[in-house]
Amino acid sequence: MAKALIGYLNSDLRSPALAAENARLRARVGELEALAGRLSEENDRLAQAHAAALLEIETSHLQEMQPA
Repeated sequence: MAKALIGYLNSDLRSPALAAENARLRARVGELEALAGRLSEENDRLAQAHAAALLEIETSHLQEMQPA
């Protein structure tokens, strides 16, 4: 467990290369989390637009089926 915690610490004095790698990985994780958030928002917008389009199609079919 101690080895796992050392990788978590911001001031890892054992190796500057390891500290740089940890910082790079933390930045990449942040980028990926932001991307996941943007993709989730885009998916929600697309799902809402698709539902609205389906509702519009259904409404137009119902209007066509009305007796004249």
